[in-house]
Amino acid sequence: MNKRVPVSELHDRMHRFRRRMDLCHPGWEWTIIFSKTNQYYFTGTMQDGMLIIPRDEEAVYWVRRSYERAVDESLFPDIRHMSSYRDAAAGMGRVPDILYTETEILPLAMFQRLQRYFPFEKARSADAQIMAVRAIKSEYELAIMEKTGRLHKRVLEDLIPEILEEGMSEADLANRLFSVMMAEGHHGFARFGMFDTNIGIGQLGFGESSLYPTYFDGPGGNYGMSPAMPFWGSRERKLKKGDLVFIDAAFGLEGYHTDKTMNYMFGRPIPDEAVELHYRCVEIQKKAASLLVPGAIPAEIYAEITGSLDDEFLENFMGYKNRKVKFIGHGIGLQIDEVPVIAAGFTEPLEENMAIALEPKKGVPGIGLVGTENTYLVTPEGGRCITGNHSGLILV
Repeated sequence: MNKRVPVSELHDRMHRFRRRMDLCHPGWEWTIIFSKTNQYYFTGTMQDGMLIIPRDEEAVYWVRRSYERAVDESLFPDIRHMSSYRDAAAGMGRVPDILYTETEILPLAMFQRLQRYFPFEKARSADAQIMAVRAIKSEYELAIMEKTGRLHKRVLEDLIPEILEEGMSEADLANRLFSVMMAEGHHGFARFGMFDTNIGIGQLGFGESSLYPTYFDGPGGNYGMSPAMPFWGSRERKLKKGDLVFIDAAFGLEGYHTDKTMNYMFGRPIPDEAVELHYRCVEIQKKAASLLVPGAIPAEIYAEITGSLDDEFLENFMGYKNRKVKFIGHGIGLQIDEVPVIAAGFTEPLEENMAIALEPKKGVPGIGLVGTENTYLVTPEGGRCITGNHSGLILV
């Protein structure tokens, strides 16, 4: 049952990370990784543990629970059991004064417990270096993501139109969508890097529900089930003829995701003006995809795309009213929200085999969120779509 990440893959990831750290932080000595996702990336398993990466010695993966599972799943060369940080500290020797770690996600209480046994003086961030390494997908990762994209296309383009029924609630749709995705091989969760963000499958809504405010950093909205569960979908909002059905769902396979959005006109077409706005978003996506070449600067792509749009179209572009996001695309892989981001301020050049989801969308009062999203790979010929080339608007 185990699908082990090859040793060669783990070795290459570690080598590229060390090289990146040498470039950005000359003289670094230790990095410690705690997050489950990054543990998986570097070791091939995710446990209650920590990965200690010395600059000049072999990395050690210390696992509290479950050591047995880690050994069973992972081909990482040095996995050791610990009951507490005390065991790891005793096994590692001298602790450097400066420790690099995942400052974006490490809780203060955990940080303080760590420092009790590893008496370092300062902590600095290795988040950017980890994400930069993860941004460039290997052939191993690309094979998984290509398969993910094919399944994603089948679910949203072929299977979802068959399950839409008048009178169903948004929660009903979420339940059926999840069931269909699981039947097609979905790994069961949409994983995000953004702090304290959990979404089961993505966002969906009928009509103006897709414009409803939410803390999620994306152009879409969602009524959700309640203030305590502001996702999945409302039990009260029922599907009726003339509704625009918005589905922005991630599909995952063996840890890797693709991102895709489809809209469905239920029962009858939406007004022509809204259809025209949708297809203008499709053209924006095509233009942006053509610019996804090695060496291109994400901030320049963003400036070129947004600079070509008139003020009227920019109103409610990438959101609704004052709830607009300041990007048109984002990296994707083990998490939905990876680098690079197609936005101002991102100046590191694109590299071949980066995976980027482009999602130009526009809020339309009385209708909902129109537009599209697909996942692309950066190639010398421009972005190559791996989630299908449908325009993203289907009459059901």
